[in-house]
Amino acid sequence: MTTTRSRGSRRLEILGAAANLFAARGFHGVSIEDIGGAVGVSGPALYRHFSGKEALLAEMLLGISSRLRESAAAAVTSPGGPEETLNALLNVQITFALEQPALITVHDRELGNVPERERRQIRRLQRLYVEEWVTVLAELHPSCPPPRLRAATHAVFGLLNSTPHSAGELPAQAMRPLLHAMARAAITASVNAH
Repeated sequence: MTTTRSRGSRRLEILGAAANLFAARGFHGVSIEDIGGAVGVSGPALYRHFSGKEALLAEMLLGISSRLRESAAAAVTSPGGPEETLNALLNVQITFALEQPALITVHDRELGNVPERERRQIRRLQRLYVEEWVTVLAELHPSCPPPRLRAATHAVFGLLNSTPHSAGELPAQAMRPLLHAMARAAITASVNAH
């Protein structure tokens, strides 16, 4: 059990270090040796955990896509009305945006380096995540057509996921309510503009 746990925590450590390196230098600007050095092991030792850089990148982006989708599903199935659910969804995305800016950068720049099979899985999880939002927004704005709700959702993600560009400007405790207010205003403007 301890070996499995330490192996799992080592994998997470490697994924975190790789995310930071990929965000800073790009996927092609980082070697296996660079990643190993960041976690205190030789580059070849990483092959005990991942078959290569592409597999590492795929697991990184599949992992965050899965966690976001699972968090959204939990928010949608929790008791409460659509307003509370939307606030919960916003909190999921804002927490991700504030706590994982490197993953946002890596996803934006490096998804094309993920093998095709895993890239399709990532895209599928992302579509399911968006549809959780659209379902809740449709309850709040039943006269707004789903394509517009989907576009509004993507626009909100763009706004919230801009945090890698503003990281450090404000502390998280000030940034969180600012992002929440801006996202709510963007949703309201989007659905009322039709």
